[in-house]
Amino acid sequence: MTLTRPHRIVFANEKGGTGKSTTAVHVAVALAYKGARVAAIDLDHRQRTMHRYFENRSETQQRRGIELPAARCEVYGEGDVAGLEALANELGKTADFLIFDTPGRDDPLARHAATEADTLVTPLNDSFVDFDLIGQVDAETFKVRRLSFYAELIWESRIKRSKATVEEQRREMDWVVVRNRTGYTEARNMQRIERALTELSKRVGFRVTSGLSERVIYRELFPSGLTLLDKGHLGDLGTSHLVARQELRQLVQGLKLPMPGDVTPALEPA
Repeated sequence: MTLTRPHRIVFANEKGGTGKSTTAVHVAVALAYKGARVAAIDLDHRQRTMHRYFENRSETQQRRGIELPAARCEVYGEGDVAGLEALANELGKTADFLIFDTPGRDDPLARHAATEADTLVTPLNDSFVDFDLIGQVDAETFKVRRLSFYAELIWESRIKRSKATVEEQRREMDWVVVRNRTGYTEARNMQRIERALTELSKRVGFRVTSGLSERVIYRELFPSGLTLLDKGHLGDLGTSHLVARQELRQLVQGLKLPMPGDVTPALEPA
């Protein structure tokens, strides 16, 4: 069967403050720089962080008279699943990738988007507070005691998809847990989290990759809508910013996204 719909990348975590929107925007721009056509849906109609980021990016382009790779971004947070799928289908007509940014709370549309993902990205800060989203650990041994509701939801969705009929056959979901802010985790606690993630990944089948550290530059770039990849428009970057850019590139590589064969990369500014 020929798959015609765009590859869906869903950034989902029912906890706030894990870097979902920042990661989603930077991945979207990275794909656009590679020449892919990218569309996005912001499901957080209250904060609209991703949508605001791209609005700021558009305003910077107009103000400076420059062209920057970007994504068409729409907000959808008040409606039903049918309406969301209608918007996704419309945006998907001219997109290679469709990115969803979900709110940091339990939300029926976010659940739907997560279960329909081709690549599900779950950013976690390196702490057991965030780990609790996907699994509960023993207080003494730090071994995984049980899956969380969220992990069970994704597991059941993947099983259901694997049993789909030929007519319904879809890509297998690739679930990637992204460890953000690892530089701020105490060494012994980091080892405990690594062991717990490894144990849980074997049970529910997600991959783990390194994400973005806590850096002021990400917050500073928001008003302009610029990203670390827009290096010709950022002025002089310090060493820490160069390290952050490499961190971002490693994250994009770690997602292992399938690039279309006919894309023409846009050159990053020198």
